[in-house]
Amino acid sequence: MDYPFDSKLSLAEASALPSEVYFCPEFYAREMKNVFGKEWHWVCRADEVKEPGQWITSQIGYEPVIVSREVEGSLRAFSNVCRHRAAKVCRQPFGKSTRLRCQYHGWSYDLNGKLKTAPEFEGVEHFDKEKVQLPAFSVRELGPWVFVSLSAQPTDLLDQWSPFCEESKDFEIEKMRFVKRVEYSVQCNWKVFVDNYLDGGYHINTLHPDLAGVIPYSEYRSFTFPKSSLQTSPLRQGHKTEINSVRKGVAQYWWMYPNLMINLYEGVMDLNLVLPEGPEKCRVIFDFYFKETGQEQQSLIEKSLAVAHQVQLEDQEICEEVQRGLHSQFYSSGRFSVTREKTAYHFHQLIHQEVSS
Repeated sequence: MDYPFDSKLSLAEASALPSEVYFCPEFYAREMKNVFGKEWHWVCRADEVKEPGQWITSQIGYEPVIVSREVEGSLRAFSNVCRHRAAKVCRQPFGKSTRLRCQYHGWSYDLNGKLKTAPEFEGVEHFDKEKVQLPAFSVRELGPWVFVSLSAQPTDLLDQWSPFCEESKDFEIEKMRFVKRVEYSVQCNWKVFVDNYLDGGYHINTLHPDLAGVIPYSEYRSFTFPKSSLQTSPLRQGHKTEINSVRKGVAQYWWMYPNLMINLYEGVMDLNLVLPEGPEKCRVIFDFYFKETGQEQQSLIEKSLAVAHQVQLEDQEICEEVQRGLHSQFYSSGRFSVTREKTAYHFHQLIHQEVSS
């Protein structure tokens, strides 16, 4: 589809992606192919597939995915679509077994994705069971996480992540421990949620009153890298708020193209993954990590989860409102704040580059 957007303009001259790309089925389909079909995507924690026989399912764009740890210890990733009638091979979110068995007709595969049994297929001509294999994908471990790319020639994962690995060293994320996952269904295009995250703190003072008391707006800074960006700010101390009691030090807000966000604080990390579920719906996954997880820390952890939930509710409300507003016949696109929104423009440039290629 053709749409008005010039990615070569300076930030001072540029306008945002036009409204139709936030609800057009054709644009959404091209994103699924050109963005989610090519990039590296976070799928799980490495400790979820640590032992031989463990497997976990995920979704990358249109593609259901399985990640498994084979008996010899290698990590594998492949399509979670049975080669018989396209049902999911694994319908559960995770498990541990030596075979992956489709519940539709009982076809089973080993942990490398190779077909092992095809019940009642005797007499079928020109069918060689030994040649049937679930399509395999590239899979990599980086730190505490596992990533998968559907591309036949994926880029170097570390190229994208090297700025994060360098700049986040002081947070010692290798010492963070996963505590809880919370999911939200949001009635907006996935890009609306990312836009909200990448506005350089522009909405904090007006949308998040409690958070505004902790973040010194004048000291909020943003930086862009080839396929990621960083927003950072020191956090005020001394304010008697729930946020101030659980968010300390210097905050780093990382966005990794296309749909992963990582919030880093002293001893605390929130990982946010936004999964498209249609042109006007997405699912947001929040994984919460803490450096200290003992019994004496439980009150602090509960406060931290409550703070994150409140901020998410405020963000969700505005994102759903924006999605409705994008359908206005009198709105097409808006300009960027030069002071605040360079990370948002960077996101729009990347989306345009891949969808129009």
